Amino acid sequence: MSTNIESPGRPSRRLPESAVPEGCPAWSGEKARLWARAQPPVWVPVRMRSLHLLALAMVGLTAGFWLANSRDVPPALAALVPLHLVWTLARPEALRVSGPVLTLVLAWYGGTHDLPILVGFLLVNAAWALAEFRMSARRMQRMWAVSAAEGVTAVVPEGVGPLRRGRFLIALGLVLAALGGAFVLVASGWDAPTDRREAVLAGWFTVGWGLTALASGRLARRRAAGLRGAPAPVLRVLVRDGANGDVEVFTADDVAALRPMFTVTAEEWYDDDDDEEDEEARLLKEKEMEALLDSLDADAEEAAQPGPLREAVLYGAPYDGGELVIVSAPEDARNGADETRGDDTECDEAQGGEAQGEGQREAPEGAREPESGGRSVDEEFVVESSMAPVRALSERAVRLRIAAEKARARRAAVYADRRAAAADGLTERLASGAVRRWRAGWLDWAVCLVVVLWAALMVLTEGGGWRYVPGVLLGFIGVLLLPSMAAWRITADRDGLWFNGLRGARHIEWDHLMTVRCEGGELKLDSRRPRFGSAWTVHAPRWGRLERRLGLVHPYERTAAEITAMWQDAALRPTETSGERERGRALWPLGVVLALVWVAALVLVP
Repeated sequence: MSTNIESPGRPSRRLPESAVPEGCPAWSGEKARLWARAQPPVWVPVRMRSLHLLALAMVGLTAGFWLANSRDVPPALAALVPLHLVWTLARPEALRVSGPVLTLVLAWYGGTHDLPILVGFLLVNAAWALAEFRMSARRMQRMWAVSAAEGVTAVVPEGVGPLRRGRFLIALGLVLAALGGAFVLVASGWDAPTDRREAVLAGWFTVGWGLTALASGRLARRRAAGLRGAPAPVLRVLVRDGANGDVEVFTADDVAALRPMFTVTAEEWYDDDDDEEDEEARLLKEKEMEALLDSLDADAEEAAQPGPLREAVLYGAPYDGGELVIVSAPEDARNGADETRGDDTECDEAQGGEAQGEGQREAPEGAREPESGGRSVDEEFVVESSMAPVRALSERAVRLRIAAEKARARRAAVYADRRAAAADGLTERLASGAVRRWRAGWLDWAVCLVVVLWAALMVLTEGGGWRYVPGVLLGFIGVLLLPSMAAWRITADRDGLWFNGLRGARHIEWDHLMTVRCEGGELKLDSRRPRFGSAWTVHAPRWGRLERRLGLVHPYERTAAEITAMWQDAALRPTETSGERERGRALWPLGVVLALVWVAALVLVP
């Protein structure tokens, strides 16, 4: 069975019949509508974001501290409050245990007329109910997906590669659990009762977060292994790469790509053959691949368009939180991407890296391996495995995604206007041949000042020994980041570009320059030489709409435009050589001064 797929205005790719299991049904019509109707209501949280988890954790910790101090709830039990809120998004299965336990804790330590306890009781049980709604929807979705497969199953293709799902979460969970346990042991010996309770609670919360990550990794690994260990239900669908990098899955009859059913982060396995490559060549390939991906990301950002629609087969029953393997037709090359990329002021020129960078993945069995390292024109299909859980999309989520794509397009238009404005008149300013310097300005200093004030208000207002825990962590991060943010300098001379840093100046020759890019509030420069190390970057806030209304040019855009002009036109480069003092000194003394001031503030401020 074959579906004729034509997406208006976008090239589509057909999946060869040899890649489709025998009897594999198309997921469409009433079967797909039943699956969509089984989704949880819009008021049930499904999609998890790091910012949401962090906000819930902060609210929960505040409530836990209050319970531990005002109601003498043991810290180990009070830590269940922030964990209960985190599990609402991350692991709803755990609420079946934490919900009854927290209900008993609040009933035991609170009174019948204690308003805060009653509010907490309602919130705990509301989260418990939301989790049950979500779990019930999962069961229904899986049931309808299995029913849509009509009993047809198939073994996952060999090209799916080794099982890697869950390894990062497992490692992260073990580290967090160990750190939290050690902190509990240390904080248990503190003298101040209030500080001891809060510190022990924070330690138990860290242990709980680590166990959550560990459980999530183990569960994801078990589900992914289940797909490889036995024949799985199969469904024919349409897929495309979304603007944010996720794979969007559509029903087989949605040839206009009007309504994605769900999204999933998927990755194709490939082997780099590291043992057969020289280490420097391998690092160079990685850097060129990064430059190429930056370019493609910039192109995608400006176009604000997802990838082409492709035929695919799903291995596994899709449901919220499930794991999948996707066999799909390869994505068409983006027409003209390589030809137009060199004219951008983002200037992600990756000469030589384009041949190596585009599609370094291993082709499925039977496909010819191209000599250049790119994807073969004979490659007929790709095999991808999910690297994150399936997340269903409600009607409201679809509308929000469309609105986000439109906003992305407007933002890209603003940045394009600003880049054009920054490029005007560059020739006259750069033709003198003198050494050129760019350095941190008022915007960078304002960001550093805001960061320092925020850290001081958050840490120095705390009393006792509790302030030293976040104080040491924030101080360490500040010493590493703030000097480079407040005193960065780029110097251009006849020999190339010089960058100051904590340990001293770094150098990129003009012929070795690979990336000059201003994307949003990030300025990024990188070298082809692996010994240069990681790319040089600085960050600052940016408001595109305000820039357009006031006719302003962001300082980073101007810097990127001028460096790009020198890079592309040798006649505009400086003819003089800069002195050692002009290139900028090492910034570690500034970091030492900052560390001493911060330590003095922690010790002396009452």
